[in-house]
Amino acid sequence: MQIQKAECLFGVPLFFFKQIQNELAKFAAKKQFMATEDWKAALQNVANPEKIAILSSFFKTGKGEYGEGDIFIGVTVPENRKIARKFIDSDFRIIEEMLCSNIHEHRLSALLSLVLRYKKARTDTERRQICDFYLAHTRFINNWDLVDLSAEYIIGENCLRSGDYSILFSLSKSENIWEQRISIVANLIPIRAGQYGQAIKLVEQLLHHPHELIQKANGWILRETGKKDSPALLDFLDRHNRDMPRTTLRYAIERLPQNLRKKYMGK
Repeated sequence: MQIQKAECLFGVPLFFFKQIQNELAKFAAKKQFMATEDWKAALQNVANPEKIAILSSFFKTGKGEYGEGDIFIGVTVPENRKIARKFIDSDFRIIEEMLCSNIHEHRLSALLSLVLRYKKARTDTERRQICDFYLAHTRFINNWDLVDLSAEYIIGENCLRSGDYSILFSLSKSENIWEQRISIVANLIPIRAGQYGQAIKLVEQLLHHPHELIQKANGWILRETGKKDSPALLDFLDRHNRDMPRTTLRYAIERLPQNLRKKYMGK
């Protein structure tokens, strides 16, 4: 019977290299698991159980509400941001694990680390990588604070840098309310830089949205636009104040003089 010789590389059987490869993969997985657990433990160490009920109610986690099933451990945003800063250089696989968590503060911490990482990035390639990662995981950015504390600083900033706002118009057409809110809130940084034409178009597209979270976001964007260009806001109100949701209108006119607020509210 003929005995088949083992395949070799540099005189060493290939199965030996495969064993090493498997061991290295196990080690990397263990290291990744430990890093993720360290991040979660750091958040747990500053968690305040007394805040859980308040946060759960505030972010509407009850049955049938927009945050249904979300779990809180009671970490404040300032404390979370401090911890996120410590994990700013984590591998994207670790950030993904945090984003996939059913605990709200884990997801928020992952997003805060991405925001800090984007600010730290020095090349367009780095920034594009962070932006692409964010857009690939929007299904986990599923409450208004997660959107509001991240969208403008990553997506909005990237749109301003590139001058390309097409991704916002794509997100606005999504059936996912959080992607729709991202498409609106991301405009805050461009607006502050004087770029608000796209924001007005996006608000017009979603002006009659039935959900109050989009109505409020629309009003917020209009108000911020008015700070940069009051005539642009007044022109929008003159065209739409009679048919726009009252919630949007109230938010939009907050900074206007009293006589104009009364005019647009019909009082």
